Amino acid sequence: MTVREPGPGAVVRPRLTVVSGPSGVGKSSVVAEVVWFWPQLFVSVSMTTRAPRGGERPDEHYHYVDRAIFARMIERGEFLEYAEYAGNFYGTPVAPLRAALAIGRSTLLEIEVQGARQVRAAMPEALLVMLVPPSWEVLDGRLSDRGTEDPAERECRLRVARAELDAVGEFDATVVNDDVRRAALELINLMGGTVGRTPPTRPR
Repeated sequence: MTVREPGPGAVVRPRLTVVSGPSGVGKSSVVAEVVWFWPQLFVSVSMTTRAPRGGERPDEHYHYVDRAIFARMIERGEFLEYAEYAGNFYGTPVAPLRAALAIGRSTLLEIEVQGARQVRAAMPEALLVMLVPPSWEVLDGRLSDRGTEDPAERECRLRVARAELDAVGEFDATVVNDDVRRAALELINLMGGTVGRTPPTRPR
């Protein structure tokens, strides 16, 4: 795929795009780069029962809640999707997402593969994109370097990652994260957007 630089003047039909991929593939970094180029984009903030990691800010990276609150929201049907991953629950509150689409904002959702399948069932018009590493060795190295999990949890994430990568055929498109900026620009293209700022001014 030819990657176009974002430029002004595009008209984008609002649509939900789901970005998924294994833990450690760099989903958050790519999404942050997309938002820098495309500040008008609405990015859904997921809810989780896990504790914040270093540098994460509540209501920006995740809405952090306890299991009792999460369970009540499930009962009230307040999630577009939810899933248990590595011992914690993650879910997408549906109301903010639908509100953004209703006023014409393209919307991006970063979730795990289990959740992406639920979105496919609930909103078949959504675009599902799998973010993959350039190689298995790169993914293994990223998880090791991150240092946020103990060895047992890291091994669990690697087992889950293999199963998630096997599900690539369920997605509408695949983006290789061999470079965060390049991957972000490719994702913007897939979403139909050519809006945003000029890449050379991006602070690194």
